[in-house]
Amino acid sequence: MLLLFILLTILCTVTTSSDWCYQSQVSCNHTCKGPEEWATIIPMCGRSKQSPINIVTKQVLPDNRLTPVQFKGYQEIFSSVILNNGHTVQVNLPNSAVINGADLGAAYKTHQCHLHWGKNGGHGSEHTIDGEQYPMELHIVHVRENYKSLEEALGDPSGVAVLGFFYEESETANKKYESIINSLNNITLPGTTATLEAVSLDMLIPSHDTLEKYYRYQGSLTTPDCSEAVVWTIFEQTIPLSKEQLSAFSNLRFDNRSAMINTYRPVQPRYGREVYRSGSYVFYVSTMLFVSSVLSTLYVHTN
Repeated sequence: MLLLFILLTILCTVTTSSDWCYQSQVSCNHTCKGPEEWATIIPMCGRSKQSPINIVTKQVLPDNRLTPVQFKGYQEIFSSVILNNGHTVQVNLPNSAVINGADLGAAYKTHQCHLHWGKNGGHGSEHTIDGEQYPMELHIVHVRENYKSLEEALGDPSGVAVLGFFYEESETANKKYESIINSLNNITLPGTTATLEAVSLDMLIPSHDTLEKYYRYQGSLTTPDCSEAVVWTIFEQTIPLSKEQLSAFSNLRFDNRSAMINTYRPVQPRYGREVYRSGSYVFYVSTMLFVSSVLSTLYVHTN
């Protein structure tokens, strides 16, 4: 019993200077505030346009302005740093890659990407679809091109655009993710970094031609300070990773040295916000072509 107590004391040593944490940290760090209490220390986290949310597919509205996202520079190879920041894994991105179209209203340049996951490949995404939680979720954060920094962009209700991708468990490993998975062994502890060589954003996401279906809504950052400045685009197409690849993230440590698991904020109330879906134009065109084909056939048979 004494040995167990000493072990737990070591694992739960508080070394963080931040006040917020995930629920999985609260049992070890009684001085930090879990997601349900974030608003008590950061009022913005209790406002009415918070993220993530549960997307109820029967309630979403079709919007033919939501054309496919235009990706520029996503295929470019770059080297960067992957960081254990004490809350998640983050990769800083060159701002040369840009997204536009899709009724975004402006071009947005890449800033960083990070992940949210569960425990050993279990449920861990932040957004949910009809209540279904996926094993992991990727967020690629972009800032509006006219801003020089993320901090400046957060002052604009549409200053930040985040692309969200869900992961699903696959039978085989995703070789495109090998460099990231292998780097995790070098960033187990908070504040540690490793170099990522020869990667591209296209390696991390599905093929562009599979990304026509997505959801759009106005929300916030999912970590403090919870700024309500995010245009969210959540894609239906998932990214495959093997059970072993998904589980590798659970070997990391939080900034209080406890296991870095369940790194997600629970879904937040919508408070009347509308969620829109893309693809209505494609559906409309397909329907019209079908109707036209039927009418042509009927005309031939009756003449």
